[in-house]
Amino acid sequence: MTGHEDRTLTRRELVAVILLSVTAILTAWSGFESSKWSGEMSIAFSRASTQRIEAARDMGEANAARQFDLTIFSAYVQARGAGEDDVVAFIEDRFTDHFRVAYDAWLELDPLENPDAPAGPFAMPEYRVPGEADAASADDRADALFATALENNARGDRYTLLTVLFALVLFFAAVSGRLDSHVAGWVVLGLAGALLLTGIGFLISFPVII
Repeated sequence: MTGHEDRTLTRRELVAVILLSVTAILTAWSGFESSKWSGEMSIAFSRASTQRIEAARDMGEANAARQFDLTIFSAYVQARGAGEDDVVAFIEDRFTDHFRVAYDAWLELDPLENPDAPAGPFAMPEYRVPGEADAASADDRADALFATALENNARGDRYTLLTVLFALVLFFAAVSGRLDSHVAGWVVLGLAGALLLTGIGFLISFPVII
């Protein structure tokens, strides 16, 4: 081996060592980021599940309140139809606060004479069951958290794919040192460098969490 060939081999080995070192660090960083985003995904999924449970609880309370209003209003209509004024007054005193608001608004429309009036208090915009709005809000929060979890999962997957790309860099950089042909060695090393630069470009564009 001539002195020129020896110097060429030494330079190639030096470049390969630099590529291997940088790639090893970036691979470790990508693995770290992948695990962090996976953790954020799990947290977001857990919070989304909590919001779903809260929404179900609130909706259960809303359905129970609505069922109570339906039952007592049915009894009210029957008593009113039978002319049992004492029973009507007794039932009216037991209207829930939220139902009474809708009921009073409905009466103001003179439903017995006004054909355009809603069929009952339950069709009035004033009828708002406690817990229903809270359930809708909890569902919206759950949807947002679920979407965040999916995005975090995608980010973690992108970092995982990046580790595969860096593994190719390590492979080609290592192979370049095993080739007897200087030209082939430099070509393979150049391919490793190109892949490394590509990986660094992706890495810079990815969001970071520490």
